[in-house]
Amino acid sequence: MTTAPDPYLSPPSAPPGTAVEPHRLGEAGVVEAPRVGLLTRVGAELFGTFALVLVILGTALYLQLTAVGALGVALATALVLAGLVAAFGHVSGGHFNPAVSLGAALAGRIGFLDMLAYWVAQVVGALLAALVLFVSVPSGLAAALTGNSTAGAQDLFATVSNGWGEQSPLFAQTEPYTTQAGLPTITFDLKTALLLEAIGTAIFVAVILGVTGRKAAAQTAPFAIGGTLGAMILVTGLATNAGLNPARSTATALLAGGESLGQLWLFWVAPLVGAAIVGLVVMAFAPAPEVPYDPDGELDEPDDEDDEVVEDEIEVTDQDDARS
Repeated sequence: MTTAPDPYLSPPSAPPGTAVEPHRLGEAGVVEAPRVGLLTRVGAELFGTFALVLVILGTALYLQLTAVGALGVALATALVLAGLVAAFGHVSGGHFNPAVSLGAALAGRIGFLDMLAYWVAQVVGALLAALVLFVSVPSGLAAALTGNSTAGAQDLFATVSNGWGEQSPLFAQTEPYTTQAGLPTITFDLKTALLLEAIGTAIFVAVILGVTGRKAAAQTAPFAIGGTLGAMILVTGLATNAGLNPARSTATALLAGGESLGQLWLFWVAPLVGAAIVGLVVMAFAPAPEVPYDPDGELDEPDDEDDEVVEDEIEVTDQDDARS
């Protein structure tokens, strides 16, 4: 009996003459994106990461002038990420983050060589975005915002770089009051920063792999992904300036230098560890691959039960012939 095609297993074929092949079922039982050349996918990751980091840093750099606060950064990030995932998710997967690419590779969604190419594109895209903002900082603005007459763009970027201890936003906000009152300084230590970054990234990657899996509601994926990152920014922002993305952390650390660069290692290790755990769990518990819909019967192969049915039919036919 012919069954109706499952829309998750048999999306419409690409129009004739296009370079994109139809969706197909991957080895891990997950619907893969149309086959797009690696150069195109890498370009999508570079541009997407550029746009994402431009919005994150562009919003955070001028917090004191716009008064949008952490909620404004989280909302802006959520909106731009939702748009980027909707625009480029079908091209490259819409990662824009080395941790997401690692989780996808360990979950069997992309190859590891592709992951390395994605990493390069993501770091380059993030660095380009940071450079655009770095060279566009108005003269004298850093001095006005930091209260230091000798401060420049490098000092301004230090305020949006990721860090812990005295590099934590919590320390910067409370230090004047604790010093004046003679109280101990308030900081997030290394262990806390490591834990928060790993857990925050793990939750983010888990949502991505969940909403982009087989039979997930693809229409809601961009909003779920963007909203989750926005929420994680609110959770980790005061502690570490919300890294959650090694490419973003690398871009600001390279331009800020100093202690920001010295603490960069944590903002690679923690997100990658969190993403790796999620990717391995998804791979371990992924459902068995389903047989894709094949209306032309090209993939059908007779199994043992079919052979038995055919043999029974032949025996019945022989018996009828003998009676006649």
